[in-house]
Amino acid sequence: MSAMDWTLLKTVLNENESFLISSHVRPDADALGSELGMRAILLAMGKKVTIVNASAPPANLQFMNPPGVILKLNDTVTRAAIPQHDVVIIVDTSAWQQLGSMADVIQASAAKRIVIDHHVSSDDLQALELKDIESAATGELICEIGEEFGVTFDAEVANWLYAAIATDTGWFRFPSTSARTMKIAARLMECGAVPHDVYKFVHEQSSLARVRLGGRVLARTQLEAEGRLAWIYADSKDMAETGAVPSDTEGLVNVCLTVGGAEAAFVAVELQTGQIKFSLRSRIPHNVAAVAEQFGGGGHKLASGATLPGPLPAAIERMKAVFLDRLGAKAQTSVL
Repeated sequence: MSAMDWTLLKTVLNENESFLISSHVRPDADALGSELGMRAILLAMGKKVTIVNASAPPANLQFMNPPGVILKLNDTVTRAAIPQHDVVIIVDTSAWQQLGSMADVIQASAAKRIVIDHHVSSDDLQALELKDIESAATGELICEIGEEFGVTFDAEVANWLYAAIATDTGWFRFPSTSARTMKIAARLMECGAVPHDVYKFVHEQSSLARVRLGGRVLARTQLEAEGRLAWIYADSKDMAETGAVPSDTEGLVNVCLTVGGAEAAFVAVELQTGQIKFSLRSRIPHNVAAVAEQFGGGGHKLASGATLPGPLPAAIERMKAVFLDRLGAKAQTSVL
């Protein structure tokens, strides 16, 4: 079913006993589901497993945060308290920058490294890199590994992995969705995944602050390049006045891309650190991974991200200039 050869992974997993799993900052459903799915596989093999991330799961993904399982560095676990491990497994990213404070922990560890990912962008993590950019989600790869090891997921893990795949495919509407994707989703349902429950958990548990922030931010949508580029921003004032947090902007960039004629979109979010987090989206044939890489970020061709230094207006102008250059258009006067 998969083009991946899992032979080397089998060898490493069989020959070692203790594993540390981590993923990117501000983990999404694919990151969390992949971590939890990989943990389930290792536990079924009788291994010792610890999950530590630099960021906590966002509010809308708390159903993917079983008590005491996903630890946050410098919060629920200190660096010194992380258990000794033979192998570090990094899922859903291949970039040091995206690991946040966990990058230092992993670099300082003498453990073997494995990367399981489906993103185009990549650093040299000095790891056994198991990457399939044709896969719609890292969760797909975890499901394949489970099948390779003869592991049957219980209903809870199946829900988590279904969330990983469904969200990364835009609920199976993105071009990355394949027949293989749908077959894996069907198998997860056979294991007990309930699609309508997963959708409710992810999208129908919003706080009032999140709803208010969305209305405020989307109301200022700007179009450039004759409507081919749509963009929005959320600053610290927006967060303070609505009571929202940066993760509440998740998904707003996809709404921008629904504007008729839009070929690319971005949202700029001002973080408490003063840095500006960008989420980038595009339609075929544009490649926003190439845009993100110019700023040290990365991701997929149609969905990527990057973080730039502030202030917000300057960061937006830098990002906008790259988009407009790629679209062959001229910049308009900023409204900020």
